Amino acid sequence: MPTPATLERLCINTIRTLAMDAVQAANSGHPGAPMALAPVAFTLWDRFLRHSPANPDWPNRDRFVLSNGHASMLLYGTLHMMGYDITLDDLKNFRQLHHKCAGHPEHGLAPGVETTTGPLAQGAANSVGMAIAEKWLATYFNRPNHEIINYKIFAILGDGCMMEGLSSEAASLAGHLGLNNLIWLYDNNRITIEGKTDLAFSEEVATRFIGYHWKVQHVNDANDVEALAHAIQIAREETHGPSLIIVDSHIGYGAPNKQDTHAAHGEPLGEEEIRAAKKNYGWDPDKKFYVPEEVHSYRNEVIAKGKKFEDDWQKKFTSYTEAYPDLAKQFTQIQKRELPEAWDQNLPTFPADAKGIASRESNGKVLNAIAERIPWLIGGSADLAPSTKTLLKGAKSFAKHQYEGRNFHFGIREHAMAAILNGMALSKLRPYGATFLVFSDYMRPSVRLSAIMEQPALYIFTHDSIGVGEDGPTHQPIEHLAALRAIHNLDVIRPADANEVAVLWKYIMSLRNRPAALMLTRQAIPTFDRTKYASAEGALRGAYVLADSGGVPEIILMGTGSEVQLCLGAHEQLQKEGIRSRVVSMPCWELFERQDAIYQEEVLPRHVRARVAVEAGATFGWSRYAGLHGEGAIIGMRGYGASAPIKDLLKEFGFTVEHVVQEAKAVLARMKQ
Repeated sequence: MPTPATLERLCINTIRTLAMDAVQAANSGHPGAPMALAPVAFTLWDRFLRHSPANPDWPNRDRFVLSNGHASMLLYGTLHMMGYDITLDDLKNFRQLHHKCAGHPEHGLAPGVETTTGPLAQGAANSVGMAIAEKWLATYFNRPNHEIINYKIFAILGDGCMMEGLSSEAASLAGHLGLNNLIWLYDNNRITIEGKTDLAFSEEVATRFIGYHWKVQHVNDANDVEALAHAIQIAREETHGPSLIIVDSHIGYGAPNKQDTHAAHGEPLGEEEIRAAKKNYGWDPDKKFYVPEEVHSYRNEVIAKGKKFEDDWQKKFTSYTEAYPDLAKQFTQIQKRELPEAWDQNLPTFPADAKGIASRESNGKVLNAIAERIPWLIGGSADLAPSTKTLLKGAKSFAKHQYEGRNFHFGIREHAMAAILNGMALSKLRPYGATFLVFSDYMRPSVRLSAIMEQPALYIFTHDSIGVGEDGPTHQPIEHLAALRAIHNLDVIRPADANEVAVLWKYIMSLRNRPAALMLTRQAIPTFDRTKYASAEGALRGAYVLADSGGVPEIILMGTGSEVQLCLGAHEQLQKEGIRSRVVSMPCWELFERQDAIYQEEVLPRHVRARVAVEAGATFGWSRYAGLHGEGAIIGMRGYGASAPIKDLLKEFGFTVEHVVQEAKAVLARMKQ
C-alpha cells in the first residue's frame, strides 16, 4: 500500500497527465491550468467536499464550480478519479462530437458538472446564486435537531474571471450578504492568452476583496497541499462572510519549456514537451491515459465514502419526514421541480376596462397571488422594485442574517442578477429577476446561458417600448425584443392585457427546461372585454385569434403587448367599412411555433397573404408572419425613438389606430393589383 503522501502525489499527477494527454489527442484545449491546479482540485475534493459519485444530484452535496471553464480537463480528470461516470474512453474523446467531455464544462452533459462555464466569471456569479439558495433552503427547511441542508459552495477562478466585471458585481453582493458558505480559490498564475497579466492587470486583488467584506488568505505555492488544506479549513470555519484564497501557481507546471508562459495556456503542449513533463513527475513517458492501480483503488474508496455521506443524510431526511411531513413534501417537490397542488387556485381575473392597467401592475398582482402558494418562488430586481412592481407583499427582504427573506435586492448589478438567478435555478428554486427591458443588454450573456443549461429562470422586463416616454432613446428599447427572440430555447412573452398576463403565468410556472423573458408595459393598456373577444386562455398556445369578422378574412392584423389594442381598434373600423379582418394576439412566437401545423394554419391561414404586424420595437423577424415577399406591412420602429410624452411618441412613430387602418387598406390595394 502506498503511503498517504505517495498516493496523493499519484492522484495529483494522474490529473495532470490525463489533462495533457486528452488535450493532445483532441489537438485543442487548455493543458496549462489543469497542470497547475491539480493539487488544488485534489486537496479540495479529497479532504473537504462531501459528495456522492454514485448520485451526483444528492441534494446536500457540496457544490464545486470551475469558473475558468477552459481548464475543463481539470474537472473531468478529477471527476473520473473520484468515481463519477466519466470513463477513460470519455477522456480520450475530449472535445469530440456526442461525448460527455465537451471543450468547456456543460451542465447536464457530464455528471458532476454543476453549471456550464467558459464565459469567464459566469461560474463565479453562479456560485453566489448557489450560496444564496443554500442559505434560503437551510433557513426555510432546517429545524432544531433536523438539519437537512448545510452544504458549502466552492469555486475556482482564473485571472480572466477576476478581470471580468461580472465577478466584481457578484463578489460585492456576496460580501454584502455575508455568505459564509461560499469559498473562492483564485488561480493567480499571472498568465493570459496574450502573455503576462501585467500587460493589462495590476490591481491588488486581496485589497479589493477585503473591501468587499471577504476573508482573504494567500497560499504561496499551489503544490503545498498542507498550506492549501489549512487555508480551506479556515475558510470553511469562517462565520462572517465569504472567503477568497489566492493561490500562486505555475501554469503548465512541470513542462520544461512552456511552464509559466502563455504557450501552456490554450494549445496542446506537443508530444516531446509532454514526455519531458511526465519525466519531471516521475511518470512513464511512454504511457498515455495511464491511471495507476493505486488510483483505481482510491476511486472505489471515494465511491464508498460518498455513499456513506448520502446514506447518513437519507436517514436524517427520513426522520425529518416523520417530524415535518409537509415540509418534507415541499422539499421533494422542489427537487423534482413539481408545483404544489392548486398552486394557481387564486390567480386573479380582470374585468373589462377601456382605461385598463399597466401590465407591470397586473403582473405584480398575479405574481403575489402565485407566491402565496409557492414559497420557493423568490426574486427581486436590480434596484427597481417600485417601478417593476415585483415586490412580494408581506415577505421579508433577503439580507445578512435574514436568509428567510424572499424579496431580493440585487442592487444596480443587472449582469450579476441574471447570473445569480442561474445559480438559484440550478439549486432547484424558482427565481425571477426584474429590470427595464433596455437593460437586458447588460444581462444577455447570462440569459443565453440559462437557455443553454435549460434552466427555468424568469426574467421580468418592464418599460418595454417607447411608452417610456420622456426618458428618451437611452431608455426606450427598440432592438431588444428581436435580440432576445434570437436566443434559442428562450420564450419571449409579451402579453396584450391583464388577463393574458394571468394566463401566461400558468405557462411560465409549468416550465422545467427553458427560461422565459416576460415583457411588460409602463403605461396602462385596456383590459379586453372577453365576452366580446376570445378567451385569454388562447395565449397558452403562443398566438390565437382574438377577434374575427366571420368567414374567410381579407386581412390579418397581428401584434403583441400594448399594440394589440391598436389591431382591435383597426378591426372595428374595418368592419364598419365592410372589410373582413382578423386580429391575432401573438404573445409568444416561440410557443406558437411549437404548436402543430394544423393549429398554426387555423390561426394564420397561408392563403390570407394580406397581413399587418404591429409592434413597438424593431421590425426584424416579423416578415416570417407579415409576408416573406413584401406583400404585408410591418408597423414598427426603424430608429431609436425620442424624448417626449407618450401620446406624442405614439403618433410620431405611427402607433395609432388610424395608421393601422391606413396600412391595412394599402396592403389590400397592393394585393388587388
